[in-house]
Amino acid sequence: MITLHGAEGVVAEGHACAANPLPAHGTWLDLENPSEAETALAEAATGLKVPSRAALSEVQNSRRLNRRRDAFYLSTPMVSFRDDDLTLRPLGFVLTPERLLTVRFQPLAAFDTVKARQAERDGPASSVETFLALVEELIDRMADTLETMSDELDSLSTRIFTFDTSANGSGRREGSAPKRRDLALRRLLRAIGRRGKALAKLRASLLGLGRILPYVAGEAETWLKAEEKARFESLRLDVASLDEFETRLSETVQFLLDATLGLINMEQNNTFRVLTVVSVIGIPPTLMASVYGMNFKHMPELDWTLGYPFGLAVIAASALIPAAYFKLKGWF
Repeated sequence: MITLHGAEGVVAEGHACAANPLPAHGTWLDLENPSEAETALAEAATGLKVPSRAALSEVQNSRRLNRRRDAFYLSTPMVSFRDDDLTLRPLGFVLTPERLLTVRFQPLAAFDTVKARQAERDGPASSVETFLALVEELIDRMADTLETMSDELDSLSTRIFTFDTSANGSGRREGSAPKRRDLALRRLLRAIGRRGKALAKLRASLLGLGRILPYVAGEAETWLKAEEKARFESLRLDVASLDEFETRLSETVQFLLDATLGLINMEQNNTFRVLTVVSVIGIPPTLMASVYGMNFKHMPELDWTLGYPFGLAVIAASALIPAAYFKLKGWF
């Protein structure tokens, strides 16, 4: 889909964007999942080379940030900002003093917001103002996502560190059955993993924008207004602060992951401890039964009237005494 926008909102859509020259008030040409025909149309209308998806996906800094005469070719991976899918897809900008061309491969709410703002009287009019408005909206979306993730990590932290202390009305711990506790721990691990994966993608987007802003501010200094330079600097500081916040959240994710793995180790240790206690309790009765099962001819107890009950009592006592000892020590 190809759309031309300006200070009065939508100027042209589809093949109507083929007007040559483009209207002076049509400053922003947006291509979303462009076809080959739409790419050719945009190149013919603007005289600019439209980067392909493969070119926008390049990871080298020289490929993501380069200048061709007065046109800046910029790209960054960008998340989708959907709760169920934070997929990274390339986002490209081609910025000139007269035009802004954007190439994207996913719907982004930030673009819709800027398009609505352009229709307003005080909305962004020039290519640089539109570019700054888009970056501002993307950064705002990232900030909102990071704040939401911070709340989710706080909730996960509460679940992890109250995992062994929650009790129902009977004083029995919720989910005390091994299978239920195992399932709860697995869910915690998956939840932490999802947040860690999402943070890594957000960091990639932040890193891309963090490189674009100082590059454009430095290279385009001659045709930037004073207020635009100030906005570039303000956005650069915003990205830096979000980067620090994301780093703290990543450290929190690692801390929660370590804590959850520690809980899993404790659960495993509890299982092995029970098995050890059971095996130790079973050794004395086995020994006593083995003694009376040797069938030697001269065993005094064989002639006793109460020899059989006596043997059973000794076997029972040899099991109960270790069990009482381990219970007293709190092993089970």
